[in-house]
Amino acid sequence: MPATILAVEDEPAILELIAVTLQRAGHDVLKAPDAETAQRMVREALPDLILVDWMLPGMSGVDLSRRLRSEERTRQIPIIMLTARGDEQSKVNGLESGADDYVTKPFSPRELVARIKAVLRRRSPQATEDVVEIKGLRIDPATHRVSAGGTILNLGPTEFRLLHFLMTHPERVHSRPQLLDQVWGDHVFVEERTVDVHIRRLRSALESTGHEVLVQTVRGSGYRFSEDMS
Repeated sequence: MPATILAVEDEPAILELIAVTLQRAGHDVLKAPDAETAQRMVREALPDLILVDWMLPGMSGVDLSRRLRSEERTRQIPIIMLTARGDEQSKVNGLESGADDYVTKPFSPRELVARIKAVLRRRSPQATEDVVEIKGLRIDPATHRVSAGGTILNLGPTEFRLLHFLMTHPERVHSRPQLLDQVWGDHVFVEERTVDVHIRRLRSALESTGHEVLVQTVRGSGYRFSEDMS
């Protein structure tokens, strides 16, 4: 699935190269020339991943990474550090600042896209187009289809996103606010009980194949997708 990627780079030519490369790969790209602009954009809406250059005017990319990791709202955003520094200690410093990966300039467009895909698969699997299958229930983000055996299940767009998120994070309990942020989007203001309505619709859509039991209510906490019926 297309991801929204924030690229933070102060060299216009490199920033444009990154933007064109990622757009060709199907992603939506936001561009920031410095850390201050990036922070403002992140406050407005969370991206799926941030590419940040080490050397930025004002606050460095390393300091920006540390700040994002220190705040509850932004600490889970995947971060890839871009830098011309290729020595081992620089890589260690970049990763210790909270970056998930480290790409050394100059880099090939193919390498950058591959590294982004790997980090998203690891940290934000709901942002990829990988097919997920659990207990015979199969969801394909590329074709936007859900099936079980030979049966195609009809889900609304919100139920599809909800199921995809739950299936890419199985066994974990998600509160209503967490589901609102991840499925409806950060800064989207709707009632928490809206989640309950869509969970009921999702279960109803899964009833014909018996998979509704995988979408479980955890009293006082939220919901999870689990094969464990105990």
